Amino acid sequence: MNNYLSTKDYIVFLIYFVIVAGYGLWVYYRKKSESVGSKDYFLAEGSLTWWAIGASLIASNISAEQFIGMSGSGFKMGLAIATYEWMAAITLIVVAVFFIPVYLKNKIFTMPQFLHKRYNGTVAMIMAVFWLLLYVVVNLTSILYLGAIAVSSISGISLEACMYAIAIFAVIITLGGMKVIGYTDIIQVFFLVLGGLATTYLALNLVSEHYGGSGILQGYHLMTEKASDHFHMILDRKNENYLDLPGLTVLIGGMWIVNLNYWGCNQYITQRALGADLKTARNGILFAAFLKLLMPIIVVLPGIAAYVMWKDGLFQNEMMQHGEVNPDHAYPVLLNLLPSGLKGLSFAALTAAVVASLAGKANSIATIFSLDIYKKVFNTEATDKKLVNIGKLTVVVAMILAVIIAPHLGIDKKGGFQYIQEYTGFVSPGIFAMFILGFFWKKTTSNAALFATIGGFILSIIFKKLPDWADLSFLASTGFSIPNPTTGVYEIPFLDRMGFVFVICIVGMIIISMIDNKRGVVPAGLEVDTTMFKPHKAFLIGALIVALLVTALYSIYW
Repeated sequence: MNNYLSTKDYIVFLIYFVIVAGYGLWVYYRKKSESVGSKDYFLAEGSLTWWAIGASLIASNISAEQFIGMSGSGFKMGLAIATYEWMAAITLIVVAVFFIPVYLKNKIFTMPQFLHKRYNGTVAMIMAVFWLLLYVVVNLTSILYLGAIAVSSISGISLEACMYAIAIFAVIITLGGMKVIGYTDIIQVFFLVLGGLATTYLALNLVSEHYGGSGILQGYHLMTEKASDHFHMILDRKNENYLDLPGLTVLIGGMWIVNLNYWGCNQYITQRALGADLKTARNGILFAAFLKLLMPIIVVLPGIAAYVMWKDGLFQNEMMQHGEVNPDHAYPVLLNLLPSGLKGLSFAALTAAVVASLAGKANSIATIFSLDIYKKVFNTEATDKKLVNIGKLTVVVAMILAVIIAPHLGIDKKGGFQYIQEYTGFVSPGIFAMFILGFFWKKTTSNAALFATIGGFILSIIFKKLPDWADLSFLASTGFSIPNPTTGVYEIPFLDRMGFVFVICIVGMIIISMIDNKRGVVPAGLEVDTTMFKPHKAFLIGALIVALLVTALYSIYW
């Protein structure tokens, strides 16, 4: 097993770099003269095609947390972790039908702008500052850190050098604006999918050869035999991973909050579609939904393959860290088995995923700071040119902060992907409650929104700390409390906690809004025309196909 890149690998990677950088420069100079407005720079207003929007959504979403973290979760808990991807495909359809039309109808370009228009400036500013902190300190930093670890383990280059190189590459792409990001993401997704499939092919073939067979189909068949417990989408309460994926909750509970908040109320994601017309935005999101169905093949199956071989005595030392098995080593271990040239392709795929996510996140940070904070607080008369320059400066500063913070980032034994999901879940229920009632209940007031924002976070902490204060074993019969396999203490699965907090936030918002309404408070409204929720026929056919495919997958792997 070689923890370094050969000359062939570097040549393949150089080809990838030249193609992405060259195409990015070509897009930048070709589009530069067309428009220099801030909305064009941050949103690529009217410039992105449906396939560019769809590719950019996936490129921004798939990063080291999927390649490394989700493969690690595949090693640890199996195909069940794919529910994040397959449920996301359905969620994207919901967002395209009900969320995007509201944003576009009301000319919304940033999430804080939506909150300002729907509630008030206080709610918008609190959330703008909050999102900036979350994006810089948690998301940008974790993407850089996990990506650098993966790149370093494969190439043999030092962690620090990998962080600097990835950060610089991402900054170069981000400074070109959303047009450059959107169109280069098409190439990023090409390398991501091609390299990812190559790794999956190798992993399945390795399993087959290890047991004296040949071919990926036999490898897959052997995996289902040797690790049958890793091919169930719905986990039993006796499963040690139930706290992370609690049974049917992934279909009818907190998983919806995770996905709807991420795909529908997240500047980082929705920004790709906010500059397009409704038909183009919907088609782009539908394309992303189809790509989502493919992702578990690329990021989960390799983890299960690594588990099968590790279980049979391979990779024993490589999977260890600090005397314990670290699931996040699964994907890098497989990449180090690739032959020269092919390893360079997979290395390029991983780098593409990390760089694209960093660029997308940095652009969202620049958009929120420039349009929602700088223009509203520091310089209300700022010109478009000034806002663009401030945005570029924000990108550089944010990336420098990420490089400084990243070495101090610690991820616990859950594995990178589950770690990020759980701790993002402290804020998701309140934010989603604020958005969903803001969309569809005109009586919702700003006081109710503040309750959801602040109260939701506090409630999440309380539910997390409940096992320290009380014995929750009395809830065991309901399925909402099970013993932690490590500590034996009864805990509430974090997806269930999110569901409880969301319901409390909704009830609290309704009560507060009704009290405010009786006092004569008249909430700000949004333009909502039910006819805009009606998709065109081609979209409906595509959405139906996605829904049927997801249903079939859950039926097969129940």
